[in-house]
Amino acid sequence: MSKLWFSSLLCSPVALGAALIASGNAAMAADVVVAEQTPSASAESLIAAPEVGISPVFSSAVEAPVKIASTPVEASASGLDTSSLEQVNRYSREGRSTQAQVTSVSQLSDVRPTDWAFQALQSLVERYGCIVGYPDRTYRGNQALTRYEFAAGLNACLDRINELIAAATGDLVKKEDLDTIRKLQEEFAAELATLRGRVDSLEARTTTLEKQQFSTTTKLSGEAIFAITDEFSSGGNNKTVFQDRVRLLLNTSFSGKDLLVTRLDAGNAELFNQPGNEGQQTFNIGNTGGNNVVLGWLAYYFPVGEEGQVYIPAYAGLHYDYAPTSSGLMEGFDGGNGPLSVFAQRNPIYNIGGGTGIGVTLPLGPLKISAGYLADNSNLPNGVGGANVPTAGGGLFNGSYSALGQVTFAPGDALSVSLTYVNAYRKGGLGIFDIGGGASVVGSGFDSVFGLSTRVNAFGISAAFKPSPKFSINGFATYGRADFQGDLLGDAEFWSFGGGVAIADFGSKGSLLGIAGGVQPYLGNTQRFLGPLGPVFFGNKPIHLEAFYKFQVNDFISVTPGVIWILNPAQASFTNDVVIGTIRTTFTF
Repeated sequence: MSKLWFSSLLCSPVALGAALIASGNAAMAADVVVAEQTPSASAESLIAAPEVGISPVFSSAVEAPVKIASTPVEASASGLDTSSLEQVNRYSREGRSTQAQVTSVSQLSDVRPTDWAFQALQSLVERYGCIVGYPDRTYRGNQALTRYEFAAGLNACLDRINELIAAATGDLVKKEDLDTIRKLQEEFAAELATLRGRVDSLEARTTTLEKQQFSTTTKLSGEAIFAITDEFSSGGNNKTVFQDRVRLLLNTSFSGKDLLVTRLDAGNAELFNQPGNEGQQTFNIGNTGGNNVVLGWLAYYFPVGEEGQVYIPAYAGLHYDYAPTSSGLMEGFDGGNGPLSVFAQRNPIYNIGGGTGIGVTLPLGPLKISAGYLADNSNLPNGVGGANVPTAGGGLFNGSYSALGQVTFAPGDALSVSLTYVNAYRKGGLGIFDIGGGASVVGSGFDSVFGLSTRVNAFGISAAFKPSPKFSINGFATYGRADFQGDLLGDAEFWSFGGGVAIADFGSKGSLLGIAGGVQPYLGNTQRFLGPLGPVFFGNKPIHLEAFYKFQVNDFISVTPGVIWILNPAQASFTNDVVIGTIRTTFTF
């Protein structure tokens, strides 16, 4: 620093104050404050929240409510070197005071009359009102500062002096102070010009964004999936198809802590013609065919206590919207940035039922207690699917439903274990593992083959070990007893188990490599329901093997090639193995 600067500091109270006020002046021109957004999220986000890569902002899992405000303005968007400005902003945010203007130097607890700068500070406070200090009423005069920080403080004092002159109080400004200020302006001309230019640029961009923003309370995000896929099996008649699914998500917050989720879906992706439901891929979920736009999800989240959360879905709610699934990096929330198949994402027990109701998750130290009730609100006629309609056999409590209770033990980020119980009633024609939509999304198909109403009690365990943010191993198992109403043969037993390994940032940042395997839900006691030949023809286990690699092209596009191999589809001994090859391209915005 030049000799002129030191001389100015010693000779003029104004110059001294300009250097010092950088730590606390609330009027700093450099401190452009834009409302910040706190995450998903993932929800990225709120919605999709795979733990790696781009948040799929449109699947249905919400880790925490998202505060929706105006989008933060990044100075780097202009292509300028913003390191100096960021330094000033960090410094000024640290010292921002929420209290009223300091009117006396005695209000600063760490400034004493014996301090060498006391008189200079006193003059600045009483004459120019340039000093604010920190929220705790300290001044921290020994804290070091850079030339840019000094320039920010000098700029603030210049603005204050201009205000005094404009208000016809120019007689309060001493001539010698003005001379010193002029010399300081010349000394720091470059810094002041840079600072003001960048602040003006940020203000202009902020104004533009505010005018063009979609809403002050709502954030729009979306996902579009293009998938080329084919099924290969001897004797199969499926052809190569190019399918799509599009989801638009509106996240609305009224208090900054709550979240209203409205999702619109459209797509034409259909399941291949094959025995069983084992080949279901994530982009097959929620499609009505013909790319017709439909309401895909409508729900409201709000906090309870410090960390608890209440979830109220009005339409298409799912148990994994509020209950942790302990799936590690394999959880994709039915979006386009995780595994290809529905089965590889999580324990099938979370796919039992869905619709309208309520879910609650409360933390108790390392434990999380989750409970929820969902009544079907599918579009199926009441007599067939038991939709949530106000007629006999329907409604919130008289039709098909599923109730979940769960305890999750997560002592840290590395380990998560969930013990889950589901009690459900499924009307005739509905599958058990159908997420409330009628047809099962996983399994051999025996959960609905009898066409009878069913009472279900299912027990599951899921665990994930994640020693680092980039690697996870998960496993799960489920046992369920299904009482088919009107059947005298007793309860049917359903089993499922599996697991997976996932590596994040494999090959490039945001990419994900995954391998999954297991046995999809199958009927265990086939002899009881199908007679002595049941185990012969339907005694096999539907084994699922899957490998995929999501390559993150950039922040908005990923390409996922993968293979799904299903042995013994429909748990039958006479069916051919099914091999599905897919190249999925996902656009998130």
